[in-house]
Amino acid sequence: MGTREQIVEAANRLFYQQGYERTSFASIAETVGISRGNFYYHFKTKDEILEAVLEARLQDTRAMLARWTEGAATPLKRVFRFVEIVVANRADIEHYGCPVGTMTSELAKLDHPSRAQAVDIFRVFRDWLREQFTELGHAANADDLALQVLAFSQGVATLSNAFGERGYVKREVERLKTRLMSLDT
Repeated sequence: MGTREQIVEAANRLFYQQGYERTSFASIAETVGISRGNFYYHFKTKDEILEAVLEARLQDTRAMLARWTEGAATPLKRVFRFVEIVVANRADIEHYGCPVGTMTSELAKLDHPSRAQAVDIFRVFRDWLREQFTELGHAANADDLALQVLAFSQGVATLSNAFGERGYVKREVERLKTRLMSLDT
């Protein structure tokens, strides 16, 4: 992995754990183990790093959804993969919240121009979920269902972060999966 990619990976993690505003050039450079001069060779501003982080997250999200589409035989099983992400990432979510939701919220509070790019990750999830519900035979309300699943994931992530109740996440995921099974016609 090249230095630029290491910077983006470190910045991504630090932005998630500490927040965009609280993460400094120095902390990113220290995490990567490079001098500030080498750092500035790759990125001149923190906003450039943010743009690269958001682009990497968007690409990673698209790749993950493509794997889920290929790896699950039915649209319902694909939606289950999405719903189960809060269980798979429970430890991080308990400590830091949802990476997409926390970044979008922070950038909104800062009135940051990159907020729209952060929201694009939610759009990719929404579009993908809408496709799954359309394939399930619910084209008329596929977008509403997609938004409900997104709202569920954000709500569970927020409450998991707030309360840290490990059993809560699993219980809620199982409840939603039961409700979703009724859509499989």
